[in-house]
Amino acid sequence: MSCSLLEFCRLQELRTVRDYLFNSQKTEPEEEKDQTDNQLSWDTSDWESAWDTGDNKEEEATSATTVEEETTGQSGPWLQDCIVSLSPCSDLLVVAREHRAVFLSAKWRTDDSGREEMTLAVSWTGTLSTEEGECVSSSVCIPLASQKRSSTGRPDWTCVVVGFTSGYVRFYTENGVLLLAQLLHEDPVLRLKCRTYEIPRHPGVTEQHEELSILYPAALVTIDGFSLFQSLRACRNQVARAAAAGSDVIQPPPLAYKKWGLQDMDTIVDHSSVGIMTLCVFDQMKNASILGGFNASVKGSPPAMSQYVTVGGGPYTGFYYAIEGSSQPLLSHVALAVASKLTSALFSAASGWLGWSKNKSEEETVQKQKPKVEPSTPLGIRFGLPDSRRHGESICLSPCNTLAGVTDDFGRVTLLDLARGIAIRMWKGYRDAQLGWLQVPEERGDREFSPSAALPRRHALFLVIYAPRRGILEVWAMQQGPRVGAFTVGKHCRLLYAGYRLMGVNSVTSQGWQLHTQQVCLLDPITGALRTVNIPFHLALSDKKSERAKDMHLLKRLTTILRSREVEPDILESEAKSVLLDIKHPAIKKQALESLLSNKNAPVSCLTNITSTLYDSLKQQDPEEADTALLQLCSSQLKLLQLYTGIQQLHSAAGTEACSENDSLEGIKDELSRVGPILQRYAQLTSRPSVSFAQDSPDSPLSVQAFLSQMECSDDGGLKVIRGAETEWNQLGNFLFWGCLCGKSPLHKVCDTLQQAGISPQQLLSLLLNVWLQREKEVLQKSEETVRNLHTLLIALSNMEGAVEESWDPQSVSPWWQQVRSTCIQSHNAAAALLAAFVAHRAVKASITSQADSKLQSEWETVSLELEQWVVCVRQLEDVLVLQTLLLVPPPQGAAGGAAAQCSVKTLLEGGTGGIADSVSKWVFRQNMAPERLKEILQRREDQDADDKLQQKAGEEGNDEKEQSKENTDRTAELMAAVCQRFPHSLSPDLLFAHCCWEYVVQWNKDPEEARCLCWAVEHLKMVASPHIQLGIATMMWSTFIVKRFSAAAFLMEKVGKAPKDRLCRRDVGMGDKAVTSFLGCCVQLLQILMEVTGVLVKNQCPLSFINYYADSAVEEVPPPELSVEEAWCGAEGPASIAELALEQRGVHYPLVQHHCLLASLLHATMTFSLRVKPLSLFDSKGKNAFFRDLTTIQLMPSGDMDPGLVSLRQEFLLRVLTGWVQAIDDLSSSSSGGGCPALPSSGPRADWWPSLCLELGSLLQVNPDILRRHLVCELYNQGLDLRAEEVMLEVEDKDVLGSQLLVLTGQRLSYSLLHSQSQTQAAMELLARLPPTLCTWLKAMDPSELRCPLVPLPQTSRLVSRLIETLPENHAQYSLALHLLEAVETLTTED
Repeated sequence: MSCSLLEFCRLQELRTVRDYLFNSQKTEPEEEKDQTDNQLSWDTSDWESAWDTGDNKEEEATSATTVEEETTGQSGPWLQDCIVSLSPCSDLLVVAREHRAVFLSAKWRTDDSGREEMTLAVSWTGTLSTEEGECVSSSVCIPLASQKRSSTGRPDWTCVVVGFTSGYVRFYTENGVLLLAQLLHEDPVLRLKCRTYEIPRHPGVTEQHEELSILYPAALVTIDGFSLFQSLRACRNQVARAAAAGSDVIQPPPLAYKKWGLQDMDTIVDHSSVGIMTLCVFDQMKNASILGGFNASVKGSPPAMSQYVTVGGGPYTGFYYAIEGSSQPLLSHVALAVASKLTSALFSAASGWLGWSKNKSEEETVQKQKPKVEPSTPLGIRFGLPDSRRHGESICLSPCNTLAGVTDDFGRVTLLDLARGIAIRMWKGYRDAQLGWLQVPEERGDREFSPSAALPRRHALFLVIYAPRRGILEVWAMQQGPRVGAFTVGKHCRLLYAGYRLMGVNSVTSQGWQLHTQQVCLLDPITGALRTVNIPFHLALSDKKSERAKDMHLLKRLTTILRSREVEPDILESEAKSVLLDIKHPAIKKQALESLLSNKNAPVSCLTNITSTLYDSLKQQDPEEADTALLQLCSSQLKLLQLYTGIQQLHSAAGTEACSENDSLEGIKDELSRVGPILQRYAQLTSRPSVSFAQDSPDSPLSVQAFLSQMECSDDGGLKVIRGAETEWNQLGNFLFWGCLCGKSPLHKVCDTLQQAGISPQQLLSLLLNVWLQREKEVLQKSEETVRNLHTLLIALSNMEGAVEESWDPQSVSPWWQQVRSTCIQSHNAAAALLAAFVAHRAVKASITSQADSKLQSEWETVSLELEQWVVCVRQLEDVLVLQTLLLVPPPQGAAGGAAAQCSVKTLLEGGTGGIADSVSKWVFRQNMAPERLKEILQRREDQDADDKLQQKAGEEGNDEKEQSKENTDRTAELMAAVCQRFPHSLSPDLLFAHCCWEYVVQWNKDPEEARCLCWAVEHLKMVASPHIQLGIATMMWSTFIVKRFSAAAFLMEKVGKAPKDRLCRRDVGMGDKAVTSFLGCCVQLLQILMEVTGVLVKNQCPLSFINYYADSAVEEVPPPELSVEEAWCGAEGPASIAELALEQRGVHYPLVQHHCLLASLLHATMTFSLRVKPLSLFDSKGKNAFFRDLTTIQLMPSGDMDPGLVSLRQEFLLRVLTGWVQAIDDLSSSSSGGGCPALPSSGPRADWWPSLCLELGSLLQVNPDILRRHLVCELYNQGLDLRAEEVMLEVEDKDVLGSQLLVLTGQRLSYSLLHSQSQTQAAMELLARLPPTLCTWLKAMDPSELRCPLVPLPQTSRLVSRLIETLPENHAQYSLALHLLEAVETLTTED
């Protein structure tokens, strides 16, 4: 509650600013080395002058030169040589020197600790002067208010006004764009000052007009604020238009100003425009008689005058008054003469606009001819404070316009009363002082109960003085008040005081605005910190007799004692008692008590003694004087402290009560033994080690401060628990009930204590259940004992007054038991919730039975709505326990991890009908379970009774460690089967496979590189038995996830004309080239599933005749499955399950699916064999248009004969695919040993289905399949795969053409072995000589280089020739050649 300096902003890049402004002065390299980035260095340049208290002018001169030299070396106070101005909104700082300037704008950044902080960073640097030799002499930043209705007081933009030694005043935007330049007088500008609108605090105070005042050595110019505001806005809009479109110039409105020639003063260095004032009648008559003598007449009302105060020399301070407007003369003829002079100060339109769109030559002439300067109107001094040796240096006007601080060259600060024109106070020893003012409003709370609360808020005024020679900042209360604050701040700071706020505000627009402006800021160039002074209002009231100040002092003393940790409790108690009793003001006494009770070091006994002492002293006071709020606080806190102590003592008591209710737990024991195995498995899975923090541990004791913060006394004398953070709530519950649940504390005594304290049973029940559920692990370790104690506690609480209503009818639902049910249903701790439900169910049953016995005394069993609800609740919680146990099974090593899903009855009900299947499918994904494995588990579930199996397993647990992993797998499978048995409808195989399929495709979409996810999604989809669900899910998968990437892949291949490389695939499709190949394979499978399902649903249509039918036409032929849920889970509300959404999907258009399947196969082949092709170019315009359309719509498909050019392109592509396949399987054949054909894999480029796929595609693409078969046979022989070639050869229809092709191939083989082989035998040479000349010539014409495998064993070639002769008819032109070949091969074979 004292003065403080608060840092609110920090300057960035100070070194940059300094280097830019001083870069004309080069320094020695040694000096540069010593400088750190933020100028963190000792500076001793000013020490001698700081000790100088005399007025020796010579010494001052030498110290000044020292500073100058140091600045040149850039190690001294460089900022003192600059012109610095800060916007009152602290969002723009201007630093200028000579002709250069740097603008720094506000930016928010996050510091290392994550806290947002404001910084000022360089936003513009540049040269401001345009005329030769002119320098910046003064600057001011004026924020301009926004004209928008929604504005809340932030400025629209900030205008930077700069005065130059040439007499020019120029106006810039925050980005350094020149808006306007004025030459109003041809002397250097000395000071610029601004005045903005302030809301008058009292009725009768004159509203002040906004204005900008410019001081020259012998003249003062005042520019009307409204006129300036409009002109600046117009200029800025003009600049924006010119920048955007170069539009025409719109002449801005003229600038109205007044110009006064200040007379009768030798030198003027600073000024203040005080504003308009009106003399009272007495002062008017006094002035008239002094000026006009005894006979002066006084007429009319007192005139309004503008008051200007100047400082300088001869006189030291001057007071000038200019009568406003052309009002009637007020005094005698002398006064009239003066008035006639004054009224000639006309408002004149500003000259000197710089043209916007003039050419260069015109601009030069404008610059050469200076604008016309209006003559000034003489204004004589009214009076002054003469002091021939004293010269004023600066004047600073207070916010209330009644006081001003003046500094002079004698190191004095003088306080002036402007209304009376006298000095009222003087401070000595402040050489080069800088001044600022702070106006502090009274806090709202201080006057709420005072009789003057309806009056306007009071304001206190403080003068801030910064003495740079001493490096001290002082705050003084006005007018004759003491020094209320002093800070050591360093010797090179600058005190920045604007003295104005936003321009363009008036009494209407400012209503409801929150003007965020800093009054005084201290800029430290060493650290770059901007700090503001914070002063509490009460310091203005502080004097020796102020009770409040004394109370504040006592409060401060108490705070200091509480902060020190080494204080003994006894000393703390006595000190705190004396302080609390000495404080007089009730509000401060309350504050002291609250700070004491919230202190963590004070023990409970100490707090209780102090509070009771204070309470007794308050009770002894006169009831009318005592503060009721304070008395109530003491009483309630004392009650809470006693309750805390009482419960603490009960928990630490040694003796505990014996439980007499063993017999009543028989029913619960049966239940416990029934769910025992699953509880055991659940406990094993939840007891895995995990990291937690000590302070969050439930065993950590509850401090009295935490207890007090969570309790409050209600008006009726009871206690109310405040629900705070979860950890605090858990700690409170632990404090009250955990000892009872463990059996360490007397249950009934604790309950009685709490009931007497007046805490409602509902809140106690909530705390008890919270503890029970939170400490599940400990509960399961000693389940029987804790369950018994919970039963006792629950009965005790329900017997409390206000728990169960006396009028409760068992046929209706009781709110008390409903609270227990809803807590269990919402809990994620499944085992603890189930045990609590068992206990509560038992308690309700006992209660209803006893009621029925007392009323009926019959053999009938009671049936009630309450019991029915408990039966359903217990069933649901058992289901959730089994499900949660499954979900807790950890994933295998290396699988995609993630935390185990937490489920409760509530989350499953809110998850809709598919919520259960959805959670299991997520678990399946985390387990990395293959689709076949899942199918196997589900089939086993149908064959066996899983529940019995589970119980056996739990009994004979952990016998053989060697088979641990296998046993774990089996146990997981049995657990899965048990869950499916409990949810026969929600987890039916179709629903589970559907959800797993969807989960895998969602996970694939998150990371498309994981191609396995999409493959497994398709595998899961294949296992769905219902064609309706299969069709719907396939359609949703295609439209939601697949088609976008599929089309991207197609367009990419079309663009590059070949299988794209990895980089392009990642850029366009979002996955690598291998993943794209796998993705396209999955697309083919998905579209095939769609076609097959459509075939099933369209009744009695064989696949070939499908094309004329659509699935829509006959979906009804196969009845859709009926989806149902278990009886206990009928209340599920939430999103529809995937299966339900699938059943809502429309059927697909078969030809369109087939069309897409065709494209997918082509793309897949292209990627697999890295072929060059433009896939979309293999289709005509109709075919291209039909691609990537919604599969449920009917599109115009290609029909009739295709263009022969297209067919030849398609044929060429399919032939290349077959060639690629043959080359791929050759690698496999060459690597495998043995004579037979090695088995081919089921996927990849070597898959055995590629030839049949090509033939299928050929028939769809109108390509002759026989050409493909012949090509395949030739390719296989070419590759040396004769056995495979013979298999395919059987299917070829045109044997003649094939024979001709194979004849050439045989010739090439023979030519190689006879003519081109490296090891030519003599026998071969002889054979060649014996051959017929025609055959010899033919063989020499052959080119064996076309063979990919020329070195083939002779028996294979012999077999090929014999096949050839079988194939060729006898009348074939080359039949004789074939016979010669056969003869040659046989001869070769026999000779070998």
